[in-house]
Amino acid sequence: MYMKITLPDKSTRDLPDGATGYDLAKDIGPGLAKSAVAVIVDGEKKDLHDVIEQDSTVSIITIDSEDGIEIMRHTLTAQVLASALKKLYPKSCLAIGPTITDGFYYDIETDQPISIDDLQKIEGEMNKIISSKSSITKKIVSKKDALKVFESLKEPYKQSIINESDQKDNFQLYYQDDDSFVDLCRGPHLPNLSFIGSFKLTKVSGAYWKGDSKNAMLTRIYGTAWNNDKDLEKYLTTIEEALKRDHRKLGKEMDLFHFQDEAPGMVFWHPYGWNIYKTLQNYIRNKLDKNDYLEINTPQVVDRKLWEASGHWDKYRENMFITEIDEEHANEKRVNALKPMNCPCHVQVYNQGIRSYKDLPIRYAEFGSCHRYEASGTMHGLMRVRGFTQDDGHIFCTQDQIESETALFISLLSEIYSDLGFKEFDIKLSTRPEIRIGSDEVWDKSEAALENAIKNLNYPYKIDEGDGAFYGPKLDFVLTDAIGREWQCGTFQADFNLPDRLDAEYVGEDGNKHHPVMIHRAILGSFERFIGILIENYSGKLPFWLAPQQVVVASIVSEVNDYANEVQELLKEQGIRAETDLRNEKISYKVREHSSKKVPIILAIGKNEKADKTVSIRRMGSNDSKVMDLSKAIKEISKENTV
Repeated sequence: MYMKITLPDKSTRDLPDGATGYDLAKDIGPGLAKSAVAVIVDGEKKDLHDVIEQDSTVSIITIDSEDGIEIMRHTLTAQVLASALKKLYPKSCLAIGPTITDGFYYDIETDQPISIDDLQKIEGEMNKIISSKSSITKKIVSKKDALKVFESLKEPYKQSIINESDQKDNFQLYYQDDDSFVDLCRGPHLPNLSFIGSFKLTKVSGAYWKGDSKNAMLTRIYGTAWNNDKDLEKYLTTIEEALKRDHRKLGKEMDLFHFQDEAPGMVFWHPYGWNIYKTLQNYIRNKLDKNDYLEINTPQVVDRKLWEASGHWDKYRENMFITEIDEEHANEKRVNALKPMNCPCHVQVYNQGIRSYKDLPIRYAEFGSCHRYEASGTMHGLMRVRGFTQDDGHIFCTQDQIESETALFISLLSEIYSDLGFKEFDIKLSTRPEIRIGSDEVWDKSEAALENAIKNLNYPYKIDEGDGAFYGPKLDFVLTDAIGREWQCGTFQADFNLPDRLDAEYVGEDGNKHHPVMIHRAILGSFERFIGILIENYSGKLPFWLAPQQVVVASIVSEVNDYANEVQELLKEQGIRAETDLRNEKISYKVREHSSKKVPIILAIGKNEKADKTVSIRRMGSNDSKVMDLSKAIKEISKENTV
């Protein structure tokens, strides 16, 4: 008996029953068989030696592909790092070892501390294991048998994972040739350890089991892995550069913001940091005004009834900050939540009054203050916080207006990104998932509208099949920063669900009531995260118009302090963020200090400058200075204060 296997290019091959992914690769060609590490069968990743059970669509995963590298990293953490840790720390207990972007980690409970100094020793043990080139084999067992295995090995965290699983059978246990190590894993894994490329362990940290502070604190060991030394070195160089650009480090050096334990995940903006925030906000507000957005402002605390009606209470309650109030004369406590998003409130504004098709599209914008309870282990400076402000917007329109609104939004987004220093961006179009609302006709029309708008603007894009929300297709916009890192920021998402749930309507040309399409859109995403991205992209050296301190007027001798103050006032009259430095310090000291704070222009003022009504201009990054007439200098600096 034979099976029909359909390949990605739609060609077919007949394989005997019981054939594996490896058999398929070998049938196609010896070169493919040599580089194959796993397969995708009807959309599901499987081990290379798994039997293909029926007629299927199959693609081969090779070691040099993105999927192949991810599987290599998974095998490295689950089979090699975990095994090395058990050899070096026999009394340790294994928890979990997933892959992450560009790497992996493993959580372990040990009876002795593991520090950064121990990583080299662990790497050495990992290399010994890799040198064996052991085959990786899989056993599928029942829940009962899986528990027996890890009970005998005294692995309580593995037992916990098994006990909490809804599975009754089909637990996957992975072994190496000598069967001395076993791990519970979803797989797939490499067929053998010879496929392991170049790796490095990078850091050690603490992590609560399941991210819950009530649970045990585990040791988390991070690493990265690539196919060869060249790619590894390139990545490590990027990471080194990223550390130099870390917005948390620069934020402290530039006196921009801080965090503290009394308000975890909430930003304390300092004057200089707030200058960036205000300047960026004013810039965005001006762009929105020119694009016919109506700015609104909605409450931060909203009764649970609205969140229940919108459907967010069931889906997001765990991430909401909840308050209970004993309302005067009320029979029960009133339960409110700090809003985690703005969309239900925007529908409430839309619903005030009768809307006609002639009123559409309506574009609302809000610099909406939102709060979400993020686990403590996930927070990262400005990049992930609990309190943030979205550059949020919602467009209420008809089906026929989706394409034109998409085009207008992409043009606006492109203009803003360009002004902020990102000339190019990637677009991802996510299409209908299996579970969704709305008719196929509506989805066809909406997906086509998004795609046509992109095509007409001649932007390249990728389609992510099935990754749309259940309520509509979406576009994601991804920036690449100065050192090659990608940041998903902008989003544009059609929603057929919320207007229906919250009774948003308009009167159509036919005189009947219809639900509008609600488009959720953001360009920056959140001000906090985007400012963090900007700081790292520019390594703190922000464009002049956005710099928190634009000019420092520094006196060389105290006799010129009055002239320095005069220069500052003239600059401020032109809208320049200028300060004076009149301290009794050497000018070289002042220059070094302000340069470290990334001040773009320092104007040095001495006796000659005062007498001649000039200034000595020194720009950041230059060791040279230029003497210029004061009025001419102010005019030149003012010209720079534009986007």
